[in-house]
Amino acid sequence: MTRKWNHISDSEQVFANWQKLHQSFYLRADVVTVARELLGKILVTSFDGVITAGRIVETEAYEGVGDRASHAFSGRRTQRTEIMYATGGTAYVYLCYGLHQMFNVVTNQKDIPHAILIRALEPLVGIDEMLRRTGKAQQDYTLTRGPGNVAKALGISVVHTGALLAQQESNLYIADDGFTYKEEEVLATPRIGVDYAGEHALWPYRFIVKGNKYVSAKKK
Repeated sequence: MTRKWNHISDSEQVFANWQKLHQSFYLRADVVTVARELLGKILVTSFDGVITAGRIVETEAYEGVGDRASHAFSGRRTQRTEIMYATGGTAYVYLCYGLHQMFNVVTNQKDIPHAILIRALEPLVGIDEMLRRTGKAQQDYTLTRGPGNVAKALGISVVHTGALLAQQESNLYIADDGFTYKEEEVLATPRIGVDYAGEHALWPYRFIVKGNKYVSAKKK
């Protein structure tokens, strides 16, 4: 079930059928299913009156305490990872290599630290602002390819950790416009950059839209 996000003027027809995902979408127990179903949804930010948005074309699921690739593996709870134990529908943004902001969606019930990394978007709205934020002179496929570029282009940073995506007044959220990718358009692969996780690195928890040029580095 979704609900109408009324903050955006009805006169802006491009947003007319965008509906913010209800919290129930994020509370489901199977993080892999949620990660797959996030493909085709729209990640939106509205900061200082400027709206930027893109369609999600790549995600990665992290299955909590039993997943060696997860920050919460074996029940790890630190100042950084505590937010992963929040109720589903909460934003988890962390800094990678001291440089890249990485936007994740916490899922499942409180105290079950499942999360999904948003790895790539196809830009839809606010491309000029995305270019300004990223320092690019013109648009190319690197604009929102890879999780670091996603966050930079949409203005997302660690200060947004804890944001409630389904809250009516939230300026960071995920919307549904009724668009879906067909099963044959989606590919499941192992995750990227988690070789330290041993056999868990081989789990097919990364979902991509086949042939989409915004999808990040291919998994060999």
